[in-house]
Formats: sequence, structure tokens, C-alpha cells
Amino acid sequence: MSNPLLQNFNTPYGAAPFSKIKSKHFKPAFIEAIKLAKADIDKIVNNKEIPTFENTIEALDFSGEVLDRVSSIFFNLNSAETTDEIQKIAQEVSPLLSEFSNDVRLNKQLFKKVQLIFDIKNELNLTKEQETLLTNNYKSFVRNGANLNEKQKVELRKIDTELSKLKLKFGENVLAETNAFELHITNKEELKGLPESALEAAEFTAKQKKKKGWIFTLDYPSYIPFLTYAKNRELRKKMAVAFGSKAFQNNKYNNEDIVLNIAKLRHKRANLLGYKTHAHFVLEERMAENPQTVINFLDDLLVKAKPAAEKEFQQLKNLAQKDGIEQIQKWDSAYYSEKLKQELFDLDQEKLKPYFKLEHVINGVFEISNKLYDLIFEEINSVDIYHKDVKTYKVTDTTGKYIAILYADFFPREGKRNGAWMTSFKGQWIKNNENSRPHISIVCNFTKPTEKKPSLLSFNEVTTLFHEFGHALHGMLANTTYKSLSGTNVYWDFVELPSQLFENWCYEKEALNLFAKHFETGEIIPMDFIEKIKKSSNFLEGIQTLRQLSFGILDMAWHAKDPSKITDIKNYESLAFKNTQLYPEVEENCMSTSFSHIFQGGYSSGYYSYKWAEVLDADAFALFRKKGIFDKKTSLKFKTYILEKGGTEKPMELYLKFRGKKPTNEALLKRAGLVK
Repeated sequence: MSNPLLQNFNTPYGAAPFSKIKSKHFKPAFIEAIKLAKADIDKIVNNKEIPTFENTIEALDFSGEVLDRVSSIFFNLNSAETTDEIQKIAQEVSPLLSEFSNDVRLNKQLFKKVQLIFDIKNELNLTKEQETLLTNNYKSFVRNGANLNEKQKVELRKIDTELSKLKLKFGENVLAETNAFELHITNKEELKGLPESALEAAEFTAKQKKKKGWIFTLDYPSYIPFLTYAKNRELRKKMAVAFGSKAFQNNKYNNEDIVLNIAKLRHKRANLLGYKTHAHFVLEERMAENPQTVINFLDDLLVKAKPAAEKEFQQLKNLAQKDGIEQIQKWDSAYYSEKLKQELFDLDQEKLKPYFKLEHVINGVFEISNKLYDLIFEEINSVDIYHKDVKTYKVTDTTGKYIAILYADFFPREGKRNGAWMTSFKGQWIKNNENSRPHISIVCNFTKPTEKKPSLLSFNEVTTLFHEFGHALHGMLANTTYKSLSGTNVYWDFVELPSQLFENWCYEKEALNLFAKHFETGEIIPMDFIEKIKKSSNFLEGIQTLRQLSFGILDMAWHAKDPSKITDIKNYESLAFKNTQLYPEVEENCMSTSFSHIFQGGYSSGYYSYKWAEVLDADAFALFRKKGIFDKKTSLKFKTYILEKGGTEKPMELYLKFRGKKPTNEALLKRAGLVK
């Protein structure tokens, strides 16, 4: 059978030919692509010439091109447009990929060649980027078992195969639980307080499911408005408990054993490689360097945020007491937060939404990128897509030079996991003097258009779009020689800097005026709304900070300690949350069983990096604020030293080149209103 995944993509911009790719193509493509990648490795190993940077390190970086291509297409679809068949294939191919990865990293002859070059690196006159690539490669071999004995290598392979299967199963269970729940309401009286937009969306969902009334789901655009506005406290509780008990119920989707097994296998793997814990292993290759630095960082912010959080929590309790609620619960949080926000700032999210039509916000993101980085976005129909909702854009600079292809996938559906993320279908690299440009994708779960209204975003959804677009800029503007150092291939606690920095423009009048226009009248967002948005930007910042810290602390509890004695996940989690907890415990709920960031994604021992990057982004934006938010000189420096450079140098070295000084958390604490 001819397999489109294994042929040259003779398509516009070499984009993936999604309409020709069927699920049945994937497994044979993986088997063949692994064979081709092995041939690339054999060629390096069997080369009789003296090992050089070019014939070994560079050759390694450019090896496995077909495998990279097949993997990125497949695993992106598994997140954004999965099916039972794709999930089954994922379970079958993940061990093969794990085995291949181990075959490379545990190859004695290959490591010998890498080590030979590493030992004489000071004599080779390498560029900074080449030096980084060499060091990364050498460390990657050592950190993945090259120095282990044969018995230990067999053990490592076994652990890695098992982990790859468990992580996939974890994600499948969370998605199945998300899809399994629906709140079906036929009596409109029960929906008091919900805005028209939420009711319309729920009615539209019910119609799609051929039911009467309104259906609410655990997808964010349905779940968040319900918890924020529904007056019916019992129904809020029902939704919140369902959301918090994903993969923690007595059914086939329960993730408790999977969480324990993942934590124990990671710890065992770290010990095997000579590290005290999984966190020690991970953080060696991060800006933070070790678990104690992370714990100190989280503790320091906790001390500063907790008094503010407790004060804010008391305000919410006082408000709830006016409604006769003696004990405020988690399902009251969003509801009374919104009430308090309206009371303090007279700011109603629903009044803001008409100014944030999705298409206008997208155009705003494009225009801001143009002002900062000279980028132009043109919607095109010549690139194949994997779902009818996906939009595609050709990205050029103001001279007409081709920069990237951008895919944008905005709405929830059954085969798509919750949340928002940026990814790529093809990376960037320079080979034979040709700069091969990237294909970047942003995937979100925003409020869908209904029969009566276009997609109108909440302000939180606006900041989410800006956040993911910040990541996309990091990918699109990548300009390095080697693909493993390109774009977002940076230290994990540095990767959130471009995304979190870009969010800042959402709060600036100059930026909002470009895109915040009423979807019916075209009226630019009123000045007093902008003032209210700015004033409310650090609303309940103490509580928000505490929440973020609690996730980072839970992550470190799982990964910076020996988990072998843990038997009760819920109990263990409760102990980790003890110092950050404001609301009473909900017995039916457990976060770990659906904490996809750390048990399925790449954030294990890295969740702290959101807060870490906030310190960097607040410090960086302080410079933009001082020079002007569209100051070309400042944005050019950020583009040159951060966005284009990827992982070619150590993050702090790049940050110093951009900023001229090391960051402190002063700008973050000031912005958050946690210090005067």
C-alpha cells in the first residue's frame, strides 16, 4: 500500500497531507521510519573515518527526519483529534519508540564516538551553538544510561517502555472521563444567573446531541461559565465534584494505580542513573538546577502570597455569608469571586465578551506581532487540515520573506483533550544553506459560535490565546542551525517566558484599542472598561498565586521524594496541599489523577516553571513599559536574543543579553500587588 506519510510531501510548503492520511497508515509508517532512523545511526557508527563534530554530532541531529515527521503528526492528532483506533496505535507504537530511543542512547560504539569528540571539544574551535549541541548530546547519553552495565541497561529499557504506556493510558482515561459526563437540564428555572451566551451554547450542545433543553459538559467553555454564574448551588456542586473526580472514581478509568506506578518508576529510573530522585534528575538540566532551589523559590512566594490570599478569602466568605452560606466551598469559589469583582470594580465578564469576538482578537494578536516583530499573517486555503474547524495562515515578514505556516484550532470537540497548547508539525533548521521553516500549531478550547452569535471570548480566554501565541512566536521565529536547539527546545523553566510575556499586551490600552471592538456596533472598548481591566488585573492575586504554588508543591511532593511508601494518593495529596489550602477538603475529589501536566505532559518536576517564568516576564515587561510597549529597539532585542536563539545558549546568558541584568522577583511582586 502506498503510504502518504512515507512519501515526500509534494504539497504547498511541504505541509502534512492530512486528507490522504488514514489511521491505518500510521503503524506501518512508524515501523518503516524507525528502520530508516536506525540506518541513519548505523551509518554514523560504521563510518570508518575519524569521528568529527560533522560526521557524528551534526549527523545525529539531522538523523531520523522521517520518524520525527511521522511522530509529530501522529501525537498531535492523538491530542487534538483522537479516536479509539489512534489511541490503540499509540499504545502499540509508544514502546517501539521507547525501545528505539534506548537503542540509540545505549549504543556503546556511538557513545564512544560522542565521548571522543566531547573530550577534545576545547581544541575544535566550535561556535557557541555547536558547543551547546555537543554538550547536550554527551549529557543526553550519560543521563539516559550510556554508563550503565548491561543488566542495568535492560532494567532501564523495561522502565522506559512501561512509562511510555502508562502516560498514554493516563491521558486516555482523563479524556474518557471528561467526555463521559454531561449535566442535562430541562427546567430553565434551574439555570438562573447564567448569561444568555452560556445558555445558547448549552442549548446548541443539546441540539447537537439530539436532546431537548440544555447540556453542560466538563469542557472549559461550558464548565467555567456554569461555576461562575449559576445560582443553583447544588448544581454547581455537581459540576465541580464531577470535574474534580476525573479518573478518581471506582470504574475502569481510575488513574490511582497509574499515578503511583509512574511516580515509582520515575524514582527507580533516577536511582538507576545515580540521582537521588526524579526531580534531581530533571532539574540538573533546568535554570533552577536542583530541588532545593525550587522548594525555596516556592516557599518564598508562599510566605509573601499567603497573607494576601487569606485576606481575599475572608472577603469571599463575608460575601457568601450574606447569602446564608456558613461554610464556603470550592464550588462557591468562581461564583463569589465574580460577585466580588463586580462589587469592587463593577466589571462584568459578560459585558466584556461582546468586545472580544474571536476573529477580532486573532487580528489583534497578528497586528501586535506585526508592530513588535514585523510579521504578516495571511489566511490560506491551500494547506490541508485535519478538521474543518482548523484555520491555516502563511506567515511572512514585511519584506515578503516566508517565515512559517501557522495552524489554529480553537473549539472543543470529543476527540480533543481539554486545555490549550502550542505544538509543531515541523521544526526549523538550516541544512545545505537552506533555512527550512517551521509549521506551528496552537490548539485551544474556546467558546463555540452558536446559531445566533459568533465566538465571543471571556477575558480569560483572551489571555489564553495571547499566551499560546507567545509560544507560537517562539516557534515561528526560530532561527538556529540544529533542530534539537530550535524554537521552544529550551530549558523547561525558560519556555514559558515568551508566552507569559505576550499576555501583558492584553492589559494595555494601546494594544486593546487595536482589536477590542464591539462585535455588532464596531465601537472600540470604552476607556472605563480598560481602566477596570487594568485595576482588576491583580484581583485575588494572592489566591491565584497560592493555587499555582499548590500545583508546584504537589509536583515536587511526587517527584522530589521517594514515593515507594505511598499507598493512599488522596491522603498524600492532602498533606502536600496543607499549607496552601483555603477551602475545605472535598472527599470525592483528587487532583493527581487528572494532573495531565505532570503525569502525561512534560512538566514533571517542572510545574514551578510557570511562576519562575513570571518572575522573568514581569522583569522583561518592565523594560517594555519603560521604553514603550511597541518600542522597536526593545522588541528587536527580545526577538534576536530570546525568540530566534532557541536553546543555543544557556537561558540566563540569553536573558542578560536582552535585559542587561539578572531578574529579581520585585517586578512580579509589585505587579501582583503583593508588595507596595
